[in-house]
Amino acid sequence: MRAEVERRWRELSLRHLLDRAALIEERIRRAVDARQRTDPDPDDAFRGLYLSDDAIRRLLDEGRTITGPDATDGDQLAAAEAWADAADATEWLGEEAAPLEARVRPAKTEEGSAATRDNKARHPTRLRALTREFHLTALDVEILLIALIPDLDDRYEQFYGYLNDDVTRRRPSTGLTLGLCGVSAADADARGRLHPASPLRAGGLLLVEEPDRPFLARALRVPDRVTAHLLGHDVPDPRVADVLATWNEAPDGGRWQDLPGVGDPAPLARALGGGAELAYLREDQGGAGTALATSALTRAGRAAIGVDLERLAEDPNPLDAVRTLTREARLTGAGLVCAPIDTLIRDKPEVIRLVADTELPVILVGRAPWDATWSARSPLLLHAPRVEPPARAALWQRSYEPPISPDLDVTRILSPFLLTPDQIARAARSAAQTASLNGGKVRADHIRAGARAQNAAGLDRLARRIEPTVTWADLVLPADPLAQLRELTARARHRDRVLGQWGMRPGGGRGRGVAALFAGDSGTGKTMSAEVIAADLGLDLYTVDLATVIDKYVGETEKNLEKIFSEAAGINGVLLFDEADAIFGKRSEVKDAHDRYANVESAYLLQRMESFDGLAILATNLRANLDDAFTRRLDLVVDFPLPDATQRRVLWERCLGPLLPRASDLDLDFCADAFELAGGNIRSVAVTAAYLAAESGGAVRMEDLIHAVQREYQKLGRLTLASEFGAYVGLLRG
Repeated sequence: MRAEVERRWRELSLRHLLDRAALIEERIRRAVDARQRTDPDPDDAFRGLYLSDDAIRRLLDEGRTITGPDATDGDQLAAAEAWADAADATEWLGEEAAPLEARVRPAKTEEGSAATRDNKARHPTRLRALTREFHLTALDVEILLIALIPDLDDRYEQFYGYLNDDVTRRRPSTGLTLGLCGVSAADADARGRLHPASPLRAGGLLLVEEPDRPFLARALRVPDRVTAHLLGHDVPDPRVADVLATWNEAPDGGRWQDLPGVGDPAPLARALGGGAELAYLREDQGGAGTALATSALTRAGRAAIGVDLERLAEDPNPLDAVRTLTREARLTGAGLVCAPIDTLIRDKPEVIRLVADTELPVILVGRAPWDATWSARSPLLLHAPRVEPPARAALWQRSYEPPISPDLDVTRILSPFLLTPDQIARAARSAAQTASLNGGKVRADHIRAGARAQNAAGLDRLARRIEPTVTWADLVLPADPLAQLRELTARARHRDRVLGQWGMRPGGGRGRGVAALFAGDSGTGKTMSAEVIAADLGLDLYTVDLATVIDKYVGETEKNLEKIFSEAAGINGVLLFDEADAIFGKRSEVKDAHDRYANVESAYLLQRMESFDGLAILATNLRANLDDAFTRRLDLVVDFPLPDATQRRVLWERCLGPLLPRASDLDLDFCADAFELAGGNIRSVAVTAAYLAAESGGAVRMEDLIHAVQREYQKLGRLTLASEFGAYVGLLRG
C-alpha cells in the first residue's frame, strides 16, 4: 500500500511539473507567432542559416510532448488524500497557473484521517516543495520553468534559437526570459531575480552562463541535478559523490530503548523539530555520534546526508562542494551529518566554518571541544556516549544475519574494542566474508580480525605495527609477573564497566585508558608479553619508534608525541613505548634553559597519559630513571626477573623449536644450569646455532651451541670463563 501511495505521489508531482511547463509552451507559441508577424523579411535568401517560419510551424504542429494529461476524478481523489491543505498556494502563483495548482490542492479530509494528512503533508509536489524550500517568488518559478523546458523537450532548443535570432544559441537568454514572463528588461526588481545572491542562483537552481556577454544576452540553464529531481530522480550530484558518507542509522528504525549504553536520539530530534539548525555532538572514542544524528534527523522528518569532512577538506574547491551539498539537502528535505571534525581543527578550520554556517540543519560530530570560531551561529551542544560492550554485541549480531554459535561470547570478544555503530556493521560484514572462506562458520578470531580491520592507517606512519602471533603458552615467567599480566588484560577488557558504568574514575579529565610499566633487563620478555596481551585481547601491537619522537628542537618532541597519542586514540591497539625512560625520565632541578624545557616535556607527558583512552605499555631497563609521578599514574608495574635454571631449560627447548634438526649430543640441561642468560639471549644463541648447522649441512650439535654462546658473550661484553663451560670448554674457538 505504501509503495502504491508513493507511486501516486510521483505521478502527481510529474503531472504538476508538466502542466506548468505546458503553460510556458503556450507563451512560446505566442512569442513565435508575434515574431513571425513582425519578421521584416520572411523570404530572406540566407534563411537556411537559421530556422525558417515553415520549420517552426511544423515543429509547433508536431504535438505537445510536454503537455500533461488531464486529471481524472480518481486522480483528484488521490490528490485529496495525498496533500495537506494549501490555501496559501495562490500567494506565489500566477493567474494562469492557479487552475493547475487547484488540481493538486487537496479537498478537506475527514476528521479521522488527520494522521494520514499529517504524513502526506511532508510530500508536496516536487515543484511546490522546491518553491517553498528555496523561497521562490512566482516570477522565480516562471524563470526556472522557461530555462528548464529545453531539458524536457529538445524541440525548444530550436524554438529558442529562432527567438534569439541565432540558431547556435539554443538556451533562453535573460532578455528573452524576462520577455516571456511579461516583464520589462529594464525592471530592476525583475533583473534582481537573476542576481548572484538571488534564491535561484544562490540556491544553485539556475546557471547564468556566458558572463562576458551583455546581461540580456546571457544564457540560462538549469543544472542537470535540479532537472532530475523535478522529474523524480534523486541520485546525488556526482560533484559530491566522493565526500558523501553512509552513516548507519539507529537500529529498528530509531528505537534504541533495548540497547543501553548507546544513547537516545529523541532530545536532539525534538530540538531539530523545534527549529534548531546547528548541533554539535561531542563523542567519546567508539561513540555513536553519527548514528544518533542520523536517527534524530529521521525522527524530525528529514533525510540525512552524511559528509566525510576529511575527504571534503581534500577537495580542490570545498566551497563549491559545500554549495552542492547544500542544494542536495534542500532538494531532498535533508540535513547534513558531518564527521569527523578533529583532523580539520589544526590545518583547515575554514572547512568546518563553511559547513557549520550552511542555512539548513547541520549536525557536526567530533571528539574535540566546541570552538566558538567555527560558526557565527550558536550550536546545540550534546554528548554522544561510547557504545558499551552489550550494545556492541547487539549491534554486531543485528548486522550479521546468520545465527551466531551459542559458544561465542560476542560481548566479551568485542569488549576491548572501542567501535562506532558504523565500524561494528563493517566489522560484522568483514567477519562474514572471512568466515565464508572457512565453511561459513564464524569464529572468535574472525570477529577480532573484522574489528581490527576498522583501524585507520595513520598510526602506521608513526609506529611499527605487529600482528601478534604468540600466546600465553609461549611465555616463560614466574607466577607473580604472569598473574599481573593477566590482571592487565582484565583491566583492558572490563574498563568500560568498571570506569564507566560503575564510575570508579570520576572527574579530573582522566580517560578510560590503562597504563602499565614493564621493567626488567633486556631479553626478559617485556616486548613479548606486550604481544601476548595484544593477542589475548585481539588487538594489534604498535611499537613506537623513538627516532620518530625525539627531536632536538624545543617543543617538537611534544608535537610528535601528540600526533602519536591522537592517532592511537582512533585505533584499537596496544601502544608500546620501548626504552620509555628516554622520554619519560625524571624531572630535575632547573639550572638552565635545557632543564626547564626538559621538565616541560615531562609535565606534558604526565597530562597526556592521564587523558589517553587506550592501552599503553611502557617498557624500560632502568625503572629507577622513571619519574615518580608516572609511577603513580600507572595501573600496574610488572617486574621481569632473569629466568632461573628451570625456566632457562624450558626456554632452550622452545627456542630451538620442533623443526630444527638436533644432534644426539645436545646437553640442554647443562646449558640451562651453566649459562645465566635471559630469554632473548637464548633465542639469539639458538638462531646463531641454526645458521652454523645450515652452513655445515647437518643437525645442530653441542659444538654449534657452545660457539653460539661464545658469540653471545662477546656481544654482551662478558668474559668467557672456562669454569662456566665445564666439560665443553674444549669446544670453544680461539
